[in-house]
Amino acid sequence: MEISEHRFTGLFKRAFISLSIIIFFISFNFKDTPPPFGWYQQFLPNLNGKSISDITFLDSLTGWSVANQSSDSSYILKTTNGGDDWQIIYRQLFAMTRIQFLNLNTGFVCGGYLYKTTNSGFNWNQISTPAMSAINMHVLNNDTIWIIDDNSLVGGVFLTTNGGLNWTQQYSAGSDNPNKIYMVNARIGFISKITYPLFNNLRKTTNGGINWSSVNNDGFRCMHFIDSLIGWKCTGGDIDSTMKKTTDGGLTWVKQNLNKGIYNISQGISNFSNVNKDTIWGVGSYILYPNNQISPVLWRTTNGGNNWAIQIPDTSIVHLFASYNFVFFINKSIGWVYYFDRGIHTVTGGDTTFLSSIHQISNETPKGYKLFQNYPNPFNPRTVIGFELKKAGDVKIKVYSITGCEVFTLVNQRQTAGVYEVDMPGIGLSSGVYFYSLLVDNKRVDSKSMVLIK
Repeated sequence: MEISEHRFTGLFKRAFISLSIIIFFISFNFKDTPPPFGWYQQFLPNLNGKSISDITFLDSLTGWSVANQSSDSSYILKTTNGGDDWQIIYRQLFAMTRIQFLNLNTGFVCGGYLYKTTNSGFNWNQISTPAMSAINMHVLNNDTIWIIDDNSLVGGVFLTTNGGLNWTQQYSAGSDNPNKIYMVNARIGFISKITYPLFNNLRKTTNGGINWSSVNNDGFRCMHFIDSLIGWKCTGGDIDSTMKKTTDGGLTWVKQNLNKGIYNISQGISNFSNVNKDTIWGVGSYILYPNNQISPVLWRTTNGGNNWAIQIPDTSIVHLFASYNFVFFINKSIGWVYYFDRGIHTVTGGDTTFLSSIHQISNETPKGYKLFQNYPNPFNPRTVIGFELKKAGDVKIKVYSITGCEVFTLVNQRQTAGVYEVDMPGIGLSSGVYFYSLLVDNKRVDSKSMVLIK
């Protein structure tokens, strides 16, 4: 039977369209179930007591991490499915604390010594250096590498421009030798010495490390610049730690207000990851609830650090520690937050609920002081409390249990006149009736009740 040319053309078009649809779905790896919303938990294999010391990703699927223990060997791990599964790909007797990959094949690790891989991390070769140890590094490209050795006798800053064949000692300061380095580009960079709990001796170079000049005594634990002028740094690790921002290339730094007094937040930001010039995620803090439950806190800003909000991951996630140590985002949606042998991962930009300190909803001057009823009420897991101030004052909002015991101080800061709202999380609190009071300059204005239902 002959098929007409017109019919044959129609059959061919329909077959082509069907094949195109199949290829489309295969190429985009569509699944029956959508990706999990918010944060979900990930685990590393048994590390024999070692803890993660660094983590990095090239894309949404491929990443590496380093697990280190000073009294034992170190591990290098790799994932090819976004952290859902990790494989130990290399073991080494000496310490490994930092890892950096330039592309899928070429990577570097430092700690006790400096190592390089050219096959995606499955084999590593030691690069000879004049330092006793390479405790920190910054790899600009395959040839240009800076390493740090804080040994007071033979340490300092060392540079190679030919992949490690030759090294030049650029800086040495004896007992003040640095242990942190961050290079903005081939010319501009910073070094710092951390002697916990002090973070001091911040120095800057503008000629690739030939000269290092002191810019201030406030060092850094983590640093990131988006260009030669605008950057952020954190000290991290203690109650006074915070974020600071510079707009003049690191000559001056302005402290950013994290409002840690809100929600009884302890510690500060010890590590952060820039999505862009506006959006930054930070870790290193936790909330201690009245029942001694601890929840790690994630920080996020969407305006370059002018305002920070917190996110509390789902409490059903098993933490077993106070705070996360590592955060890494590759774009606004995909990120990882890790500590010890576990972490959380998002492909949707985290949860939708962010708790900020105080929102000013009107700058009109009220005629008096007023405390509003929270909404919603009853609530779970969060509610909003509003209040008015007729003039500036030291404001506190305290939350009490039904027995009159203080649960926590929700607000404790000076505010100008205006109308405000503040978020209150119910995580860590049991169901029941609670009271909250507004105090201005230590004088009680009003008290109201609210109900938490779980």
